[in-house]
Amino acid sequence: MKYSASVLRTIAIALIVTVVALGQGRAGPDTEAARVASFILGNGLQVVVIPDHRAPVVTHMLWYRVGSADEEPGKSGIAHFFEHLMFKSTKNHPQGEFSAAVAEIGGQENAFTSFDYTAYYQQVAPSALKSMMEFEADRMRNLVLTDEVVATERDVIIEERVSRVENDPGGLLGEEINATLYQNHPYRTPVIGWMHEIRKLNLADAVAFYNRYYVPNNAILVVAGDVDQQTVKTLAEETYGRIPRGTDLPPRIRPAEPRQDTMRTVTLRDERVTQPVFRKLWLVPSYTSAKPGEAEAFDLLAEILGGGARSRIYQKLVVDDRIAASAGAWYQGTALDDTTFGVWGSPVDDNSLSAVEAAVTAEIARIAENGVTEDEMEKAKNRFLKSVIFARDSQSGMARIYGSSLSVGETIDSIEKWPGEIKAVTSAQIRAAAVRILGSKGTVTGYLLPNGDDIK
Repeated sequence: MKYSASVLRTIAIALIVTVVALGQGRAGPDTEAARVASFILGNGLQVVVIPDHRAPVVTHMLWYRVGSADEEPGKSGIAHFFEHLMFKSTKNHPQGEFSAAVAEIGGQENAFTSFDYTAYYQQVAPSALKSMMEFEADRMRNLVLTDEVVATERDVIIEERVSRVENDPGGLLGEEINATLYQNHPYRTPVIGWMHEIRKLNLADAVAFYNRYYVPNNAILVVAGDVDQQTVKTLAEETYGRIPRGTDLPPRIRPAEPRQDTMRTVTLRDERVTQPVFRKLWLVPSYTSAKPGEAEAFDLLAEILGGGARSRIYQKLVVDDRIAASAGAWYQGTALDDTTFGVWGSPVDDNSLSAVEAAVTAEIARIAENGVTEDEMEKAKNRFLKSVIFARDSQSGMARIYGSSLSVGETIDSIEKWPGEIKAVTSAQIRAAAVRILGSKGTVTGYLLPNGDDIK
């Protein structure tokens, strides 16, 4: 399960609005009960509590500061593989008992892995919170791993890769673009792993990964919903607090990218492709690695350039000129290290892919040369803010934004200040972001074409 930076940032705004809205319910906005709280247990587990008393529901999410970019060379896919293994038997519970307990009370559960973190969550009634904590704390250190368990789940992962990547030309192209854009950083390796390395993952790999990363001092517990800080603290100490602290891990310093001076292309022709598509990616700073204001400017540039039906690219290519069936832009800002800014487009009828690509580039050039108007910028900012109408009711969304941001080194303070920082972005900053994009020599353009087609 993956969420774009813009979606996660939207939920961040939603959280601020929701916390204020609590003043209309049981707790006022200035009371202790309405504030996001954070504390650390004696074993190093960070706990974040997000009160939301509008419904008798609680979301319990446990985040580990480990993702595919933390894997050892040659062991790609082990982070995602281990996400699957966490649903196996423990010393105290047979396989399936945890999931059955969630289903029995009408709850929901899921898990997901990214480049930078792995997370597990359950959404249940508040009365079941202690039970969820007991189950989750149990599998943090009590998994029963055997050769048979590992072999069986490895086959599941292989089938998942076949269905999601090998059978999807777009997925294959995406992997090749990332592997070409990142020349040295582990973001070049797919989260699910390379097939030839997945096939070699074994029990020793799984046990080593488990013992290194699945410890309380490498985790963040986020509890959002109809709860209060003291109750969560008491339950967390009774369950997670019993787990011994693990070995402290070194800072997550990964290989850096060398200077990139080449414009590269990746072309994939496949008989399953019926509509050509191009994607172009640039390497840019993330919220974690950017200078103040930089990441916010990239977020707004992506929104103005290609964030939806009101964006420049969509209006110009799809609505006015009618040369594209779809086109847009994105910025993947929530990352520990430098990330990507991208654009894409697909022609309609007999229009050429090269014409769509040229038109997208022209829109970037317009912003780089002239900037954006104040009205256009304010509307883009407002679109971010108005999207809270739907997002603010997502309790799990609140937990996701805190967990994902804290997992890559951000703070509660930076999360809560983000809406104000978006509002402070100037037209000059957005123009500077476009100039940086347009002037970059290190880019990768990917073309997905039907068999036998050339780029026209």
